[in-house]
Amino acid sequence: MKKLRIIFLIFLTLPLAALAQKDSVNKTNRVVMVVGKPLTPGDSVMVKQLFFSALRDKTIENATLAAEMFNQVLQVDPANDAAMYELASLKKDQNDYESAQELLEKAVTVKPENEWYWVALADCYEKNNDAPKLENVFNELLKINPDKPDYYFDQANVYYLEKKYDQALAVYEKLEKMIGPSDEIIAKKENIYLKQGKVDKAAADIQGLIDANPSEIRYYLLLGEIYNSNGLQDKALKVLKEAEKADPGSGRVHLALADIYRDKKDNEASYNQLTLAFKLPDLEIEQEVKIVLGYVPKFPDPNAKASALELSRLLTLAHPDDARGYALYGDMLIQNEKYPEAKTNYKKSLALNDQVYEVQEQLVRLDLGSNQLDEAIKDGENALSLFPNQAWLNYLVGVAYEQKKDFKKALSYVKNATSLESQDNDLLAQSYSVLGDCYHSTGDEQKSDDSYNKALSYNPDNAYTLNNYAYYLSVRGASLDKAEAMSKRSNELQPNTASFEDTYAWILFKQKKFAEAKIWIEKAISHDKDRSAVQTEHYGDIMYQLGDKDAALANWKKAKQYGGSSPVLERKINEKKYIE
Repeated sequence: MKKLRIIFLIFLTLPLAALAQKDSVNKTNRVVMVVGKPLTPGDSVMVKQLFFSALRDKTIENATLAAEMFNQVLQVDPANDAAMYELASLKKDQNDYESAQELLEKAVTVKPENEWYWVALADCYEKNNDAPKLENVFNELLKINPDKPDYYFDQANVYYLEKKYDQALAVYEKLEKMIGPSDEIIAKKENIYLKQGKVDKAAADIQGLIDANPSEIRYYLLLGEIYNSNGLQDKALKVLKEAEKADPGSGRVHLALADIYRDKKDNEASYNQLTLAFKLPDLEIEQEVKIVLGYVPKFPDPNAKASALELSRLLTLAHPDDARGYALYGDMLIQNEKYPEAKTNYKKSLALNDQVYEVQEQLVRLDLGSNQLDEAIKDGENALSLFPNQAWLNYLVGVAYEQKKDFKKALSYVKNATSLESQDNDLLAQSYSVLGDCYHSTGDEQKSDDSYNKALSYNPDNAYTLNNYAYYLSVRGASLDKAEAMSKRSNELQPNTASFEDTYAWILFKQKKFAEAKIWIEKAISHDKDRSAVQTEHYGDIMYQLGDKDAALANWKKAKQYGGSSPVLERKINEKKYIE
């Protein structure tokens, strides 16, 4: 019988304060024992073969087989630290940090001088939120490699997490002697001082850096932030005014001053500092964009809109080669209803970067909004060459073609939109509504009705769909009761809309409800700003059926003056009677 021998013995201990916690003593302050055995020459060969086979499988990401073989290695050679380390690595890949931790605690017991074992173990303790054990790990790592600054940073951070602030400060002092002062060390020390309530100590340290480096603006900013975050705004303002004198061209200083004035409720001074900051190119555009967007929740306040507009304009001047600035300026111009200027800036943005889909879509929407149909088609098709699978873009180009009465192309694009989108009910409702319009215009009434019905299935309260569908049914004299109900609903949804009121009046006329029709056509004419020939002709038709032939003739003649030119209108005037 072979005699077993104990290989390496190490204690992983907790700090004394933690030892008082009885429940955790047995679990965390335990002896880690690794029991090994002498290997025969055959065992040694087998272990090597299994180990390198496992490494190969690990390399090709066959983790299951690799783990099995590393376990076989440990069955034959329980003290094989390399197998423990590799198996722990596989456990960590599976987020099994508890098992990995047990393996690595054994590995560092076997080979306590191996730096990488301790680093891996530190990762486990960190993932398992075990700060006391982390403290011990970094003590060991600093014994192994006392010249590595990262370990000092990690050790100080552990002390900080354990609220051992003085010990953390002592470590940072060592670091400063090793590598000299750095912004990171300074920031961490100041954070500790503030945690300790030592604002004066934190400020004094930074003031010393300012005195030694009067041109280093970052120190003024840090001191200003310390004062401001601790309610000492007057002191913060004084420091930042000194920074402004030291470097009047620093956007960061003006930005910090803007924050101080805002906290002091001096909005005018704050905005003035923002404008100075935005004129300077040293600020990151992401920071400026964030500031501008901060005004958006305050819309529709005209002052907020005006401020956002001006700041976004200044942003384009400070960053003339960045597409994001022009896009943001375009957005703010839209918010201020300056549509031609918005379009210009979107084009500038796309000239610098045409890969932003949202800007492409906004440009086409602006084209359509200003009734520039050829521009909408040109810009839309150019955008579709880059983003062919965007449903909204297909829809917008289809609408442009529909308004140009090129129904074949309109149908093609809008059908694309419906095939590309299955979740956006708003887009689907509008798309099928446009398909209904197109099919009606091409004389395919069955497809038109089907399309309108489908549009209403996605949005039963789309006022435009209800109105158009109702009107086309009334023109055909079909399903008048359904048309009347839809038209009535459209007027409830969007009251005082002349075209909707005219549709309702015309349906009532078709139903021979002439008195009601008169009420609604008069509403339409009172709300009409364009002196519609169609509505005026309808008024004449209604008055004729009510027996007032003089009023009918007068309105027919007025309709002709407004641009009505149909042969039927001419016959009504010449024959002085209503003609279908």
